[in-house]
Amino acid sequence: MSAQLKDPSLLFSVREKVAVVTGASGAFGALAAQVLATAGARLVLAAGKAAELETAAAECRKLGADVVTVALRPNSEQDCEAIMQAGTEHFGALDILVVGSGLNDVSPIVDMSPERFENVMHGNVTGAWLLCRAFGRRVIEQGRGGKVVLVSSARGKLGHPAGYSAYCASKAATDGLTRALGCEWGKYGITVNAIAPTVFRSPLTAWMFEDNDKARTTRAGMLARIPIGRLGEPADLAGPLLFLASPASDFYTGHILYADGGYTAG
Repeated sequence: MSAQLKDPSLLFSVREKVAVVTGASGAFGALAAQVLATAGARLVLAAGKAAELETAAAECRKLGADVVTVALRPNSEQDCEAIMQAGTEHFGALDILVVGSGLNDVSPIVDMSPERFENVMHGNVTGAWLLCRAFGRRVIEQGRGGKVVLVSSARGKLGHPAGYSAYCASKAATDGLTRALGCEWGKYGITVNAIAPTVFRSPLTAWMFEDNDKARTTRAGMLARIPIGRLGEPADLAGPLLFLASPASDFYTGHILYADGGYTAG
């Protein structure tokens, strides 16, 4: 019997692993950083706003993590290379990439300019592609495998009636990237998967949890499609993240893990 089966907690261990988290000052990125910090990982945190990034880093340091910060968004090949280089220079290696950076721009397609559409695609798809490229180059050379966790959405599978043509397209592309790299990097021992949530509590969605007519109406529409009967909480994403970042998912790659209470099952 393997050591991991004798002690199943080892299946979910990321202790001393080096994890790069982008969008680290955002809702999912900050959550991912804190989950990995609590689990004993060493962190490379990246985000565009330096002050907010340092706040996120301070929270992780309070949890005992060794943290290096890079105040860059994944907007270019140079920025993505710089993020990875900072990690290898500080820690000597990279093990995990969590792409928490991204954006949305809600508009009916007839009112949206091509530039706005391209901005969403760049932020959600091209940036993720560039990060994976920079991470993969280093981790393939290291020769010891690795983990990539992208952030998709239920909207990568389902449409939306309220002006989500750019966002839905970008998340469907994220799903395609996940599957393609899962196939391409299997021979290197690098797993590539995505977490696809529906609405979960964050500063951007806090209004949906309030007790007023607008929030109640919006919630009712969502809950009619969610078998679990509630909206998501940050803790609902912590378990899937740890699974995908740890040895527990070593035979799981190219998949989209829907953390949605059953929303996409119906």
